[in-house]
Amino acid sequence: MKTIIVPTDFSETAYNAARYALQLANQLGAGRILLYHAYELIVPIPDLPTAVPMVDIDELRAASNEGLETMRKVLAAELAAGIVLETRAENHLLAANLDNICNEEGAGLVVMGITGGSQLEEILVGSNTVDVVKNSRYPIVVVPNGATFKPVRRIAFACNLKNVVKTTPIEPLKKLLDLFNAELHVVNVSTDNKQNDGSLSAEGQQLDQLLKGYNPQYHFIDSNGVVDAVTEFAESHGADIILIVPRKHGLFESIFKRSHASRFAFHTTIPLLSIHQ
Repeated sequence: MKTIIVPTDFSETAYNAARYALQLANQLGAGRILLYHAYELIVPIPDLPTAVPMVDIDELRAASNEGLETMRKVLAAELAAGIVLETRAENHLLAANLDNICNEEGAGLVVMGITGGSQLEEILVGSNTVDVVKNSRYPIVVVPNGATFKPVRRIAFACNLKNVVKTTPIEPLKKLLDLFNAELHVVNVSTDNKQNDGSLSAEGQQLDQLLKGYNPQYHFIDSNGVVDAVTEFAESHGADIILIVPRKHGLFESIFKRSHASRFAFHTTIPLLSIHQ
C-alpha cells in the first residue's frame, strides 16, 4: 500500500474522512496521501436568461487549489512521520474519473466521507459518495460523519454465502486482510425465517477453503432486515469496519437505498469498506 486518495469537497465531513485516512495510512504503512478535489465546470444552458453569471474556469481552479492548500496545512500537523501529504485538483466528474486518477497515482485505497443529517445533505453529499462506490473498481472506505479512527482489528464481512466463488473478489480481499492483519467475522443474514444450526453450507465451505489461513469466524443471523442485522452485529461485537462486496440488486443496493428502513451508511459510525467483484 503506497498511496491513499482522499476525495474532498472541503466540508466538515471531508475533513473528518481525511483525518481518518491519516491514521489509517499509519496502520497500513502507506507513505503518501493525496487530497483530491474534482471541481465541475457548469455548462451554460442556452435557454437560460443571459443575466445568469457565467462560470470562470480559472476562478474555479484557483478556488479549488486554495481549498486544497488550506486543508493540507490544517492536516499537516497531524501527519505521522514518514507520510507525505499532496494535493491534486482537476475539472472532472469525480465518480467517472476516479479510477483513472487511482491508476495514475498508484493508489491502493480511496477514503471518503458520507454525511447523515438533513435529507438535503444526504442527497448532495451522500449521492456523490454512493456514485463513487458504485462505479469505482478500487477499494473504498466510506467514513460516516462523526466516526473516529480506531485501528482495524476486527472486520465484519457481510456475505450471503451464495455464488461465493464467482462473486467474492478473493485476491483483493486477501490483500486487504494481509494489510489489516485483523480478525475476520463472516456475517450471514437469513431473511427466510429458516433458523441456521451454525453449520456451513456447501458454498460456505467453499468460502472457508478460499480463506484458508485467515481463520474466519462465521455468524448466522435470522432477521428480516439485513442492514439492521449487520449493523447491530458490528456494533455489539466491536467491529472496526464493515466489509461489503457491491452487487446489483443485492446488499449494497439496500444499504444505500434512501428509505426510512435502511440508511446504513448515513446513520452508523462504523466505516464501510467496499471491494468489487
